[in-house]
Amino acid sequence: VHHKEMIMNSSTRVLLVSMLSVAVLAGCSKKVKEEPAPEPTPTPAPTAPVADDGRYGPEDLDTDACLRQRVVYFDFDQDALKPEFQAIVACHAKYLVDRPSARITLQGNADERGSRAYNQALGERRGNAVNSALQAAGGSASQLEVVSYGEERPVCTESTEACWAQNRRVEIVYTAR
Repeated sequence: VHHKEMIMNSSTRVLLVSMLSVAVLAGCSKKVKEEPAPEPTPTPAPTAPVADDGRYGPEDLDTDACLRQRVVYFDFDQDALKPEFQAIVACHAKYLVDRPSARITLQGNADERGSRAYNQALGERRGNAVNSALQAAGGSASQLEVVSYGEERPVCTESTEACWAQNRRVEIVYTAR
């Protein structure tokens, strides 16, 4: 009986993990914002990607909920990618796969604590962490560049934890769509 329970618990765990994975991916699935605008003409323009092929096009950078998220945040003194940013990295990697001419600059940043040299290196390690994750998900190294700004480009200048947390980031900047 114990063996059957272990198999059942293992199967249940696999099922739950699978369902959770699908839910996370569904949260970043390609979505087109519905506007009360008039219906487009039934024949797509020859330059527009075919909607049914599931590939991203340049317009998705402005309309897709997942692709519009272009900042990855990090914990204090850390350069490891946090699990909650995996889905964002995955949709940007898919965009790179779908659009071989696309290029991204990953701008690594740090908060004001630590020396200038340390923060410069930390920003680079953070950029490299996002770079590695994008490549692991299918992006090409030739499409990616890492730049570190260290503590030089804060988005918040107060000396509080909430502010520092906003500055510990990598910004995903498309230099070619």
